[in-house]
Amino acid sequence: QVQVVESGGGLVQPGGSLRLSCAASGMIFSRYAMDWYRQAPGKQRELVASITSGGITNYANSVKGRFTISRDNAKNQGYLQMNSLKPEDTAVYLCNLYADIDYWGQGTQVIVSS
Repeated sequence: QVQVVESGGGLVQPGGSLRLSCAASGMIFSRYAMDWYRQAPGKQRELVASITSGGITNYANSVKGRFTISRDNAKNQGYLQMNSLKPEDTAVYLCNLYADIDYWGQGTQVIVSS
């Protein structure tokens, strides 16, 4: 049974950092590309960052230079390092793993507030 679980969210002050994790089980993680999305209240789900199975990355303009997506295939984990956080980064962050099938986690809440 495939499971995708995000963790690492929380409350952080503006300018702070968080590292989100996406743990996968029941799949061959290295075969899957990974996206991080975020969903803020009243807003559309936004693609934040992507990494292919081969390690090629891409970022939304709103997070470029502040966020870094990475993966550790040996640990079946992906990460989103978020630095210089802003209040507008507040959202539920979701991990999406996809190849021939899509898998989603439940999300982890990030709140950026003083």
